[in-house]
Amino acid sequence: MAPAKADPAKKADPKAQPVKAAKAVKSGATTFKKEAKKIRTSVTFHRPKTLKKVRNPKYTRFSAPGWNKLDHYQILKYPLTTESAMKKIEDNNTLVFIVDIRADKKRIKDAVKKMYDIQAKKVNTLIR
Repeated sequence: MAPAKADPAKKADPKAQPVKAAKAVKSGATTFKKEAKKIRTSVTFHRPKTLKKVRNPKYTRFSAPGWNKLDHYQILKYPLTTESAMKKIEDNNTLVFIVDIRADKKRIKDAVKKMYDIQAKKVNTLIR
C-alpha cells in the first residue's frame, strides 16, 4: 500500500492556525471560560458529605455469643469478717458480704438465695 499524498491546499496557509486561536480567545470560547467563584457565608469550613458504603464483611468478627460475666459467683466475692460485721451477725441477724461494684440490689438478693438458700428480707449497700 502506497502512502497517501498530502493535500497541498492544507499546508499553503501557515498563518491560519494562529489566527484561528486568537479569534477563539477574543470571542471567549467555552474552553477558556473561568468558573464563578463560590461565595462562602461562614468562616468555618465544613467537609462535604461523601459516599458512605455499606459494610460488607468477609466473615463475622465474633464466633461465639458473649456470656454473662456477672453470675452469682462473681457478684458475691467474700463475706466480711471484721468485728463490726460479726456483731451485726450476732445482734441483728444480718449477713455482710463484699460484692461486685456492678451488682445491683436485686442481683445481690438473687445471688444470696442461689448460693446459700436464704431468703433475704432486704439488701443494704455501701460503696467503700
